Amino acid sequence: MTPTSTPSAANSGFEKDNKRITTGWTFYDWANSVYPLVITSSIFPIYWSSVIKQITHTDSGQSPVSFLGMMVPGSSLLNYAISVSFLLIAIVSPFLTSLADFSGRKKLFLQIFCYIGAASCAGLFFFSPATLTLSTFIFVAATVGFSGSIVFYNSYLPEISSEEKFDSLSAKGFSMGYIGSVILLVICLVINQFHDKIGIDAERAAQISFLLTGLWWAGFAQIPFATLPPDRGRPADAPEAKGGWLLNGFHELGKVWDQLKQLPNVKKFLLAYFTYNMGVQTVMYVATLFGTDELHLESGALILTILLLQVVAIAGAYLFAKLSERIGNTRALSWSVFIWMLICIAGYFVQAGWSFYALAAVIGLTMGAIQSLSRSTYSKIIPENTPNSAAFFSFFDVTEKLSIVIGTATFGIINQVTGSMRNSLLALIVFFILGLIFLLQLRGKKLREDSLGPIPLPGPPPASAAAEMGAPMAR
Repeated sequence: MTPTSTPSAANSGFEKDNKRITTGWTFYDWANSVYPLVITSSIFPIYWSSVIKQITHTDSGQSPVSFLGMMVPGSSLLNYAISVSFLLIAIVSPFLTSLADFSGRKKLFLQIFCYIGAASCAGLFFFSPATLTLSTFIFVAATVGFSGSIVFYNSYLPEISSEEKFDSLSAKGFSMGYIGSVILLVICLVINQFHDKIGIDAERAAQISFLLTGLWWAGFAQIPFATLPPDRGRPADAPEAKGGWLLNGFHELGKVWDQLKQLPNVKKFLLAYFTYNMGVQTVMYVATLFGTDELHLESGALILTILLLQVVAIAGAYLFAKLSERIGNTRALSWSVFIWMLICIAGYFVQAGWSFYALAAVIGLTMGAIQSLSRSTYSKIIPENTPNSAAFFSFFDVTEKLSIVIGTATFGIINQVTGSMRNSLLALIVFFILGLIFLLQLRGKKLREDSLGPIPLPGPPPASAAAEMGAPMAR
């Protein structure tokens, strides 16, 4: 049987590598990637810094502001808000994904988190100095919506694609995200740069950008919602749930946790991902604040740099996907992590000017690569055709979110104590060193333990789930 006709064990009635389904899947990257670009990386951090300056009547976005009765540096407050967001989703994600697997309602959960995130982005339209506290909570909700939807989205990859296409399809998804987000950022950049020409002030231009982000996200998400396989629901011959879906969601989570204990390579990869991702995600979340508050770059030049960075990231995702075909996934990831170590060292010394733009180009090249390869590598390690893909990816997602919590909190604390983001950036190199050490333990090994079969859902397992596994080697 050819790969294009291999049925999915988790969702009967469709074939893997169906072009309509895989293309539709990549459009969720197109839809939701406007959040990390517009909200996380560019316009929102710049606007946040300007709001802090208005509140404190200073020229520094790091000046302390009052938040829930506490005085917190403005830039650190944003870091802490990010940390809280990902801590929340890390707590609820495993339970929700197990519930989605048990109930057969994965697409429904994807839609719920999508709309929470998109509506919250649109709600930032009302962000002003007078609404700092409320807007901080809205930002948290937007981040929860984004990160919550990603785990369900990622879990479709091993279901809709054959393993030999994981790397290329994952790279295509990230590339679609970069292209879509660049288009919206250009629109937002025009609005922000020429706001006076259309009769609005700079504050309103930024607020319109947040509104457009929410509309873009919810609007284009309709494409994957229409093309991804429908929710299978509970099998008709499955036994009745005892104690309701909530308790059975915990039961499914327990089964996946028990199987993870028998998959040492999965645990090693998650440990490696946990450590190096602390550095990657933290750099991505604080890069704009670093440019505005540490290097004092103009907002227009900074946004243009971020725009070009996304274009370079497209090439990086495909380049490292090809590299992984030649030398293996973990070797390609190891090279990417090593480059990130050099980025941290260079970031400590970087100044406004050519060195900053050169560093941004290198970040763009490795940014898409390490994210895309991490997702596809994990897809190759988990049990093939498991019907519990959402639950398995929840552990991947929790690993990511907890790493962001620790990474951004560490960055904020060091910045608050030392008064310099350069010290925080240099400290991140420790995370990359640990990640590289753990990755090197997987090099040369066959990553998937084929002796373990997928965990069945309640009731008779799908026929294809009992098929003998013969996964290609991923090094």
